[in-house]
Amino acid sequence: MKKTFSKLSVLLALAAHTAFCGAQIIGPRILTMQDVVQLAQENSISSMINRNSLIASYWDYRSFKAELLPSLNLSANLAQFNRSLVELQDYNTGAISYRANYNLSNDATLYVSQSVPWTGGTLSLSTQLSRLDQYNPSRLTTYYAQPLYLTYAQSLWGFNRFKWDKKTAPKQYEVAKREYIENMEQVNQTAVSYFWSYVNAKETYERASSSFEDSKRLFEAGQTRFAMGTITRDDLMQIEVSMLNDSLSLSSSKVSLRSALNRLCSYIGYKEDTELSLIVDYDIPDITLDYNDVLERALENSSYSLNQELEYTSADRSVAQAKANRGISANINARLGMSGSADRFDDTFVQLKDQEVVSVQLNIPILDWGLARGRVRMAEARAQTTRNNLEQSMIDYRQNLFTQVMQFNDQYSRCEISKRAAQLAEDSYQLALKSFGDGNMDMTKLDQIKSKRDSALSSYLNNVASYWNYYFGIRKTTLYDYKTGTDINAAFDELVK
Repeated sequence: MKKTFSKLSVLLALAAHTAFCGAQIIGPRILTMQDVVQLAQENSISSMINRNSLIASYWDYRSFKAELLPSLNLSANLAQFNRSLVELQDYNTGAISYRANYNLSNDATLYVSQSVPWTGGTLSLSTQLSRLDQYNPSRLTTYYAQPLYLTYAQSLWGFNRFKWDKKTAPKQYEVAKREYIENMEQVNQTAVSYFWSYVNAKETYERASSSFEDSKRLFEAGQTRFAMGTITRDDLMQIEVSMLNDSLSLSSSKVSLRSALNRLCSYIGYKEDTELSLIVDYDIPDITLDYNDVLERALENSSYSLNQELEYTSADRSVAQAKANRGISANINARLGMSGSADRFDDTFVQLKDQEVVSVQLNIPILDWGLARGRVRMAEARAQTTRNNLEQSMIDYRQNLFTQVMQFNDQYSRCEISKRAAQLAEDSYQLALKSFGDGNMDMTKLDQIKSKRDSALSSYLNNVASYWNYYFGIRKTTLYDYKTGTDINAAFDELVK
């Protein structure tokens, strides 16, 4: 640990000198844990996926809002040429004959359509113009115009999807925004994990390198002592075996270090051959969480509670749709307006006539063998299953959150204990090296003490890494930063531009 604190001082001095001189850093990039988190948010593939997912949800919500607004449309049927024989029946005799049909038709309709979310109907205001050119038996041109007419289509007792979409669409977009923040917090958590994995690999490599250097010095000293006759050949062989094992550990730790570096660089958007020097701060904030406060913030801020509400609404929607589709179904269609027809275009609008068209379409199932009722019962059973699953999910959610809080609250003391154990283990190893050099300890005992030292140092690093993993896990669950005491938000207006 003394070596680590010494390296930290050197790195801090180098960073301060670079900032003071304003010179560009040459060689390894110096990063703190917060720098790594920031780079991951800006450059990682996961962050880009999160942004694109948010943008897709935004436009899905915009599409829903657009459906509630009037739409202006133009439909046209241009240059429809028809030269064929058509079947005609004589009015008086009933005889059927085929006559030549030779014409060209054009028509266009401009209309404004508006959905009515309260009833589920559609209201349209339209204007239409048609022209028919007949070439047989004589040349004749006819115009037909509907300058203005109003139509309304409505399903009676049917399923009104607009009613349910108005309940769910805003919540779905709000869920997407909260999930975006949660996913970005997951990016932070992953970046922190890679950061401490690299720190652990770097510390392991440096300990392996130091142990190998110590083993070489011990082997050289052992050769001298063997020549003097103060140790046996078996003792010398044990020292050499230890040196060879340390050499293998050094080679293995070097590979692990490079692998951890590649993972970290890849995640934060650096090239794989980038050399990093990480500034490691082992000081962790002493924060104690209250479970009730964490639960309240999690239910208020996270996407979980909103997703629960959407699931309940979806279950009720399925039942309502199944009930609406059973029994008698009816549709009403109405058209009110004016129309005119003439051989000349100008005369088409001279004597306009009223037009009123109203129709009611009924569909009455007489015998369906219980099909509609079965669908309703099936929808109700599925809805009840969904409700039961959601209740169980809430119980599991609370239990998991309680475990998270307990783990986090316990982690600070574990870090302090493992820190003290690591310091004692390092001091014990240094004393053991001195005792071995003085001939008061054998190689087996020294290896045991070194193994305990390595285990204690790894345990301390792992506990610090676990602390930050738990901390960012709590942040993700509550969307609340307990260090600053503020909610975690995002500039959504900028993200969806």
